[in-house]
Amino acid sequence: MRVGRPHVLDKRRSKFRDNVSGFDRPLTFAVAGLSIFGTILVWAATRSWFASQHLDPQYYLKRHIINLAIGAALAYGTTLIDYRLLRAYTPIVWGLGVLGLVAVLVPGVGSTVNGARAWIKFPGGFEIQPAELAKIAIIVGISMILSEQLDTSRNPTDRDVMKALAIAAIPILLIMLQPDLGTVVIISAAIVAMIGSSGAPTRWVVGLLLVALLGGFVAVKAGVVSHYQVKRLQSFVDPAADPQVSGYQLRQSRITIGSGGFFGKGLFNGPQTNGRFVPEQQTDFIFTVAGEETGFLGCGFILICFGLFFYRAFAIAKRTNDLFGRLVCVGTIAWFAFQTFENIGMTMGLVPMTGVPLPFVSYGGSSMFATLIAFGLLQNVHLRTR
Repeated sequence: MRVGRPHVLDKRRSKFRDNVSGFDRPLTFAVAGLSIFGTILVWAATRSWFASQHLDPQYYLKRHIINLAIGAALAYGTTLIDYRLLRAYTPIVWGLGVLGLVAVLVPGVGSTVNGARAWIKFPGGFEIQPAELAKIAIIVGISMILSEQLDTSRNPTDRDVMKALAIAAIPILLIMLQPDLGTVVIISAAIVAMIGSSGAPTRWVVGLLLVALLGGFVAVKAGVVSHYQVKRLQSFVDPAADPQVSGYQLRQSRITIGSGGFFGKGLFNGPQTNGRFVPEQQTDFIFTVAGEETGFLGCGFILICFGLFFYRAFAIAKRTNDLFGRLVCVGTIAWFAFQTFENIGMTMGLVPMTGVPLPFVSYGGSSMFATLIAFGLLQNVHLRTR
């Protein structure tokens, strides 16, 4: 046993190197660049204030690095099993996602933060947000439904699309009950993109867009959207309407980004960031730290990394001949693209404010785990397509 153990370890290391060497390198570099830069921004957003309160200035830095390490392990684990075999486990993944969303709504289990009952707390200060992981379950579930009839039908039928929508409807309704409107919008964008690229009749895409517009109007009128969210929409339309309450965060966000200029004020030297003028800056408003402390150059670096990510993700989706793999890629691309636009847009006042993190950059365990698992799925499709 002792003699054979070094040989087994060498074999495992060799398998690890062979697997990693087959990754799409530009895609990996883009994710690594965003993750490393995000770690620096999270530290910059929290370091000075924690030190001024005589707390550990590296508290968020340490937790963010731990989240990254766990997420990287999950991403690598996702690449080990052929993505085509994931179809057999899709019902389990979907079921676990729904159970997590149900558990959030159970009194004594779910935890409410900023008006949304979306977290489950565990001992040691660890929290998880099931809605983030449910994005993967929905994308994989819809991909399975829309691709399973490929051998008998050239394109998905109306019945297939209805089944796919039913798969998505249950978790979406559960997320609406939290409520988490931002996540619902992101998931809806991914669903429309997947149905549109699956070859399903065009009327489904047009119909879903109309239903989304009508549903948003009815939700506001019927009171489904909370008063706090309505005030945020009003602040987006007229930022000066309530500058000290609902419009405060947007106003401070714009000031913080604009004050950085071209080169920024330097890491850890942003007066707006150090003064904690922007709430939730290490999570949903991390882009404001980049704007103030690294300026246009730092913000440009983030956008270039995302551009490289989407370019390579589209290349992987285009290259695969397997509809299931292509739909997984399209769903992931739509998810990241819409969430990135929504996050950066809200910090600049281009879209209404919603509580969504910037992929790979913002602090948050559940978001980091979900996005890195999705990154692993893209690499999985790439490895098996090569």
